[in-house]
Amino acid sequence: MSGLADLKLGFIPLTDCAPLVAAKSLGFFAEEGLDVSLSREASWATIRDKVAVGALDGAHMLAPMALAAAAGATGGLTLDVGPSLIAPMALNRNGSAVTVSIALAEAMRAADPEVMTEQPVSARALARVIAERAGQGAAPLTFAVVFPYSMHNYELRYWLAQAGIDPDRDVRLVVTPPPRMVEQLRAGDIDGFCVGAPWNAVAVLEGLGEVLISASAFWPGGPDKVFGVTEAWAHHYPDELRAALRAMIRASAWADDPANRQDLIDLLARPEHVGVAPEALARALNDEIVFHRDGAGLPRREHALWFLSQMVRWGQVSADADLEAAADAVYRPDMFRAAALTVGPVVDPAQVFVDAPPQLAPLFEGPRFDSSLAKRYAAGFSIGRARA
Repeated sequence: MSGLADLKLGFIPLTDCAPLVAAKSLGFFAEEGLDVSLSREASWATIRDKVAVGALDGAHMLAPMALAAAAGATGGLTLDVGPSLIAPMALNRNGSAVTVSIALAEAMRAADPEVMTEQPVSARALARVIAERAGQGAAPLTFAVVFPYSMHNYELRYWLAQAGIDPDRDVRLVVTPPPRMVEQLRAGDIDGFCVGAPWNAVAVLEGLGEVLISASAFWPGGPDKVFGVTEAWAHHYPDELRAALRAMIRASAWADDPANRQDLIDLLARPEHVGVAPEALARALNDEIVFHRDGAGLPRREHALWFLSQMVRWGQVSADADLEAAADAVYRPDMFRAAALTVGPVVDPAQVFVDAPPQLAPLFEGPRFDSSLAKRYAAGFSIGRARA
């Protein structure tokens, strides 16, 4: 840090950067004695690397990206995961979606019109299109995700696999930064993507894509981003971290208040923030994204273990890895609770001081997840790389 009260925090232009943007713009950071500058970054890899080397004090971050180092993730990648990262706060639930090109949506509708009328849409129609293309000798369809360790990667893979599509054999997966998804779809370089708001809404409003399944339908209340810092930074600057968390807790509550919806849209629409049309942000915010209510800010152990189970399922983490230790090392509800205790009546104690049961609500067309049996869950799917 440049000074005891100076922080530089990174974010990616997505709707769920709202807690950082609102805390800065509304003066909540300043009221906590923090001089915060926000840095709009180009990609998640850049966020990770800058936090690791200290160019950023903390950042809006993909939750699985923070977990990857602690779990020994490689996934066949030459990835230097850097210093240990921790997640003392969750930033949102819901918000992402799977979108395909208009041409692919029409092909799916022709292949199985009944499936395409379902809500949410399963990938069974897509499986038929893939089989038809394979019979014709056509190249595999290409789908983009934002990062190998991301809710978006696991959401897309899960959705495909439930329809019998092997995401590592039947389609081609590529990594594309969120702001470039729509231009890649427009150029025909990809056939679909899974990304956070507002980029799905942007594709729809530009007449380029059709949303097939949103995160709120895939897993109601499912986790997504976190606020991430290095463990060393948190150790050296505990007061600054607690102050930053208090400011973002207040900002998250403000962002969830319907009375502030238009002000939030105007704030995020600024070019230095997300920089898209207000109509796209309004559509995105209407898709059940949650910043604060129902204890959304608490980084929950069972959420970390679901992410880790997906790393095991897809061969990014060894089946022998200690998932519980990784979850406990990275997800720090104790730090969130310490900040929440001093922020006043903004936080409902019943939501953040009572541990949730290990079982989570059922995901889209799948078995119920029990965090006490994460490895068994990972090995229980017919498509995946996990071994029981």
